[in-house]
Amino acid sequence: MSNLQQKRENIFTIECEDIILREYLVEDLDALHNLTWQPHFHAFLMDWNVAKEQRAEWISNYEIPENKRFLDAVSSNEDIGDLRLRLAIVSKRTGQFIGVCGTGIKDELPSPNREIYFGISSEHRNQGYTTQAARGLIDYLFDHVRVEQLVAIAQITNVPSNRVIQKCGFAFQSEIELDNRIYRYYKLSKN
Repeated sequence: MSNLQQKRENIFTIECEDIILREYLVEDLDALHNLTWQPHFHAFLMDWNVAKEQRAEWISNYEIPENKRFLDAVSSNEDIGDLRLRLAIVSKRTGQFIGVCGTGIKDELPSPNREIYFGISSEHRNQGYTTQAARGLIDYLFDHVRVEQLVAIAQITNVPSNRVIQKCGFAFQSEIELDNRIYRYYKLSKN
């Protein structure tokens, strides 16, 4: 078995019906960069559309190492604190990187404020993939991580994301303003 094959077998994944969530790989750089420059994506997820060199630095030096720290903490039954987990949404049918799903602390929201977020490529919208991804991540967090409550936000004009959040069982709390944009703020409790 080659070193690359061995490395790939140790990749964290969450299997869903039509997609797989998996930790970022360095090879995801081009697909992630292209995704974040799609107009619908950076219209709702600000600060994601950076130069490719910046994205390369982030994925190699911050995102992948922090994913490892998050997963190590979970496997050791330790508190994840403010660590983030960033996952690729991969099509089971094609193996293609089609989106992102993750969790992290949203400092602008009242505690507890562990947020889930997601984004999908324009070619794969309206197929249920983001709902599968969000549900897969929610189930993982509630089953394996010491998390009792999750939050989600979506701009009021982002109808598809608001629908996904509602389909996942989040309860609407209020409208909030962040960076001069109005968001719907939701919560979901473990029990």
